[in-house]
Amino acid sequence: TAVAVNQGGKRKGAVCAYLETWHLDIEEFLDLRKNTGDERRRTHDMNTANWIPDLFMKRVIDQGEWTLFSPVDVPDLHEKFGAGFEAAYVGYEAAAAAGQLKLHKKIPAVQLWRKMLTMLFETGHPWITFKDACNLRSPQQHVGVVHSSNLCTEITLNTSDEETAVCNLGSVNLLAHLKVGQLDQAKLARTVTTALRMLDNVVDINFYATPKARNANLRHRPVGLGIMGFADCLYEIGLPYASPQAVEFADRTMEAVCYHAYSASSELAGERGRYSSYTGSLWDQGILPLDSINLLEAGRGGQVDLNRESTLDWAGLKERIARHGMRNSNCVAIAPTATISNIVGVSASIEPTYQNIYVKSNLSGEFTVVNESLVRDLKALDLWDEVMVADLKYFDGSLARIERVPDELKARYATAFEIDSVWLIEAAARRQKWIDQAQSLNLYLALPSGRKLDEIYKLAWLRGLKTTYYLRTLGASQAEKAGGRDDAGVAEEPKFCSIDDPECEACQ
Repeated sequence: TAVAVNQGGKRKGAVCAYLETWHLDIEEFLDLRKNTGDERRRTHDMNTANWIPDLFMKRVIDQGEWTLFSPVDVPDLHEKFGAGFEAAYVGYEAAAAAGQLKLHKKIPAVQLWRKMLTMLFETGHPWITFKDACNLRSPQQHVGVVHSSNLCTEITLNTSDEETAVCNLGSVNLLAHLKVGQLDQAKLARTVTTALRMLDNVVDINFYATPKARNANLRHRPVGLGIMGFADCLYEIGLPYASPQAVEFADRTMEAVCYHAYSASSELAGERGRYSSYTGSLWDQGILPLDSINLLEAGRGGQVDLNRESTLDWAGLKERIARHGMRNSNCVAIAPTATISNIVGVSASIEPTYQNIYVKSNLSGEFTVVNESLVRDLKALDLWDEVMVADLKYFDGSLARIERVPDELKARYATAFEIDSVWLIEAAARRQKWIDQAQSLNLYLALPSGRKLDEIYKLAWLRGLKTTYYLRTLGASQAEKAGGRDDAGVAEEPKFCSIDDPECEACQ
């Protein structure tokens, strides 16, 4: 189905399957994307993701045992999360120990965790996503359970036999809302308010392929407004991605986007009415996404280490929501925006720059992408010339080994694999505290190791992230450059190929 279906001939079809960590087949599931082994047990055209409960992460940290079950024997585990899941799971472990459950298997939790990380390194799959963070912070936990995210890991909506989750997405060009290095709050408020109204209109005018999709969307009216151009904003301000200042900028910008989005949805509720399942939601209880961190912390029994500072009038927004309610069950999600950001001419989503110059390839063809901010700054230093162009091509868009470029510029224009993934997680964690859904977060490791993978994914869990997307690593070997260097040490123009595109199934 994934191979046969395409999106209007513009993009290849894509599918992702999620499996919970207690499933008896989890070890075989981890192997599905391997390039070796029995082809009948491989799914090269389907993506995979781990749906991990907090109890498993606690067992990993405590070096404990983990028990795998058949869903035939424990069907309610799919429908439970937080303390309820933990109590039921421990009860099933006791039943298995007493011989009441035939189908089960005990393994060290660390052993399974290591295999997860090994497969992630080898294949980029299954992605690491956290079931309890998605559910305990969900505004809609009163009417269902989030059983998975979507293909790009930013949507966290309930699914059931009666409802298929549908989310209407849009993205704000953050760069267009900078004014003299500062976020233009008034302009951002106008844009977000208009965007929420447009997305809410889509709920009504959309075409729904199935009754379950229509039912879910009209009942809850979820939308997902995200951002793009984050890296370009850092260039404009003059901040390296790997810096505390960039993390703070991520915090403040996402606070503003979410504040205006929730405010706009509440205004729409006053104008058009609340969504039908509003009563009993976290919104109805006066619990906004920032407050829901307390629910996650309580469900885990601690182990949420996250900055919770705020700067805007959230108390006033709570009062307005209490009066008007909300038009949409969910309002914010950060999607990858790989294609639309190229069309607009800004950096993709919240991604760091992959390379400062490269050739992008998709179904529309190939085209060269150059970091315009870097060109501007190099021109200001009188460093932009044919030699610099050749050097950038030779070093795959990296400034690191070009000696005449100042260190400050090298830090500001460091590419994705030159930035420690810890900084990506720290920035994402600051965004996640404001977002009612999730964000599509790729992680990049130039020199991956078991220790580093263990460190960054445990940090992602500790910081309360809901999901992560691809783990991208560099190949063990690089193709030899077609060009060389002349006697003057100037790089000759090499041939270079296109990079992987987050939305390109062939590259994945």
